[in-house]
Amino acid sequence: MPDDSAEAVLRARGLTKVYDRGEVPVHALRGVDLDLVAGELVVLLGPSGSGKSTLLNIIGGIDRPTAAHVHFQGHDLATADERALTAYRRHHVGFVFQFYNLIPSLTARENVALIADIARQPMAPDEALALVGLGARLDHFPAQLSGGEQQRVAVARAAAKRPELLLCDEPTGALDSRTGVLVLEALARVRAELNTAVAVITHNVAVADMADRVAVFADGRIAATRVNPRPRSPGELSW
Repeated sequence: MPDDSAEAVLRARGLTKVYDRGEVPVHALRGVDLDLVAGELVVLLGPSGSGKSTLLNIIGGIDRPTAAHVHFQGHDLATADERALTAYRRHHVGFVFQFYNLIPSLTARENVALIADIARQPMAPDEALALVGLGARLDHFPAQLSGGEQQRVAVARAAAKRPELLLCDEPTGALDSRTGVLVLEALARVRAELNTAVAVITHNVAVADMADRVAVFADGRIAATRVNPRPRSPGELSW
């Protein structure tokens, strides 16, 4: 668990997102404040439509807020131009989604190398895959890997750029509990080895037990937060 005095890697204040859906605007986020700290794992809980994915897209530089300040290394992402957001995504943020988005014709090593080739200080693909427990599966194609193994390749690909932020949207949503635990262990190792701030969206309440901090979303707001005094290891979780 990170030191309480640690400075936030990313600090969002007043995060608001309104979508124009004709006569009735849709308020996806309503003034959310959130800090992400190096070495911390934050779990974002809440029903579909509560604003979790919108939040992740904005702090990941994929979408823009209607109103907010989103500070990263002295820069406000809310006012950054497209070139700056592209550089932010490329060099500082890793993404892991529910579906693995691997290229079928490339091996695990080659899928990871796609990111390593554009990063400034990348991990070697072999090193990134070893970090997630796939050192023996380097030359296997996605079709030769289980769903959990493919997701761990996706984690290795995201980790290869040594990101300050690792943003995960339902990373275990398509997996059973046994393979889901292996993916969560991979995320925990990335957090520990790289001192990365990790944010995980999930509907699975059990996953919250491994978090340093939990934020519960409802109607575009953070309705509650809590700190786990003793986060559990992924192997201790059951769902």
